[in-house]
Amino acid sequence: MSNLQEIIVKEMNVQPMIDSEQEARSIIQFIKSYVQSHSFIQSLVLGISGGQDSTLAGKLCQTAVNELKEEKIHCQFIAVKLPYGEQKDAAEVEDALKFIQPDAVVTINIKSAVDQSVQSLKDAGISLTDFQKGNEKARERMKVQFSIAANKQGIVIGTDHSAESVTGFYTKYGDGAADIAPLFGLNKRQGRQLLKYLEAPKHLYEKVPTADLEEDKPQLPDEEALGVSYDHIDDYLEGKSVPDDAQEVIERHYIKSAHKRELAYTRHTWPKN
Repeated sequence: MSNLQEIIVKEMNVQPMIDSEQEARSIIQFIKSYVQSHSFIQSLVLGISGGQDSTLAGKLCQTAVNELKEEKIHCQFIAVKLPYGEQKDAAEVEDALKFIQPDAVVTINIKSAVDQSVQSLKDAGISLTDFQKGNEKARERMKVQFSIAANKQGIVIGTDHSAESVTGFYTKYGDGAADIAPLFGLNKRQGRQLLKYLEAPKHLYEKVPTADLEEDKPQLPDEEALGVSYDHIDDYLEGKSVPDDAQEVIERHYIKSAHKRELAYTRHTWPKN
């Protein structure tokens, strides 16, 4: 491994191999411990997209909540459907919900809010690109989840895992914002491994990953947007050798997206020359 790969592997906390039962248990216990350590928490809130990451996080959250209830600790899991207009993969969202069996489901269509925001900016002379509008969608979805969490004395669950974190493949203060991120430390294939262990429907964990935020490029695969495959990202995070071009792309994404993984600087924390 190069020095930079060693640094990244250590930061992203991905293990070369995981035991499915132990890993699932560890994540469930983390969620339970966080709830038990914060007396105000009465709910866990998570947007369900029908993709691998939210399906996995949702199932683990509901399992944790079920165990908390057995231990006489009041908590509920609230799954949130957040379509922008009509969602093309709405059937897969329903399949994910059927698998998760959440305590409650809330549906908020974000189209009117996003469109109004975009129009207000345009009226002020700021015309967003299609890509920038996609970020508006991601931030509106997270805003809704935090509003629900505030109303229901809860916290927002993030779906960010290490294969996304290393590339910065999320919207800053959008899907990258959350109270806890229980999937961090997993790469993409390990997430699939856990869903298979949890007996999720096969088509949900074999679904082509896509953020689906751009209207000019509907359901654009993550790997096409990133310019590198998840297999290469996963191998890299496991400390394995990958082709030089894949390594270059991964490390370029990591360096370019460093600001997304940092808290806001103050004049006291900014490095002095």
